[in-house]
Amino acid sequence: MQFSRIISPLKDLEVWSASSGGFSFVISHEAPTGPGFHGSSGYIASWRPLYENKCAIKVGGSPFNTFADAENACEAFLMHLTR
Repeated sequence: MQFSRIISPLKDLEVWSASSGGFSFVISHEAPTGPGFHGSSGYIASWRPLYENKCAIKVGGSPFNTFADAENACEAFLMHLTR
């Protein structure tokens, strides 16, 4: 799964997305203050079925300290979903 940064007119918005196996994953960076998404500090990962109109579900362990940790969690969860 290859995450790509979403281009937004809001330069401080940090969001990446990827899809594989019929599932969509999104990683966003959040902080309690400042520009961008507000929440717990770290990288929040979420997933949802790609072809169903359902809400996203947070990947367990979020928020992650690094983008790599969030990406690895998404990869592991994808393996769980596609078994």
